[in-house]
Amino acid sequence: MSGRIKSSLIALWNVTYSEPDAGKKRLKRPHLAGQAPSRRELLQALALASAASVFPGFSRWSYGLAAEPNQGNDFSSAAPALKPPYRPQFFSPSQYRSVEVLADLILPATPENGSRAEQTSASKSQPGAREAGVAEFIDFMVLTDPVLQPQFQSGLEWLDQASIPLLSFTALTPLQQHAVLARLAYKAKHRESEKAGQEFFRLFRQYTVMGFYTTRIGLESLDYPGLRFYETSPGCTHVGNPEHIGI
Repeated sequence: MSGRIKSSLIALWNVTYSEPDAGKKRLKRPHLAGQAPSRRELLQALALASAASVFPGFSRWSYGLAAEPNQGNDFSSAAPALKPPYRPQFFSPSQYRSVEVLADLILPATPENGSRAEQTSASKSQPGAREAGVAEFIDFMVLTDPVLQPQFQSGLEWLDQASIPLLSFTALTPLQQHAVLARLAYKAKHRESEKAGQEFFRLFRQYTVMGFYTTRIGLESLDYPGLRFYETSPGCTHVGNPEHIGI
């Protein structure tokens, strides 16, 4: 895929980060600027992610249109074959941990009708970035793109520096982490001195969204028609149109 198509795709994917309610301490499911991606945007993302699908080292992440969908991130009752833990290809262990935490904060797993705190064994969970293996996807994409490598490395370093007096972003409490991200995500909370952090957050958020919505669970959440199996071909929906007779 050309760099031009890739750049236009990245610009299209924009997630609204949701911080916890100060009173109820709830994590609301983020969304794509209030609506799902268009068919064109989704097809472009799938084309880009298909290049990653040939990598055999993924543990959780798997391409949503792979020939064997029951591997990787299938959350059905039948347990998939166990895979070895993922070994980061580009990031150091500490950096990869930050990638996991940040992706999980942007797209957390939540019950369909509540927060993580309200989740019970009987509630139906909506898998998030961690369950989909988004950190694995990001690590591989950065490995294969020299342009991204300094951007992600400097961004993760910035995040750790913003966590002072603690040594790293992952050492902060969840509420402290949300406070840092809120300054980067919301224009009303932007600080002039944190432009570098704001740019990194936008870049990281875009790859988090791409990594999630190109997996099977991401496509299922969009009700992507390419996953459906029809015993008979669906007929034309334009009933009464003389030009469509016989379709």
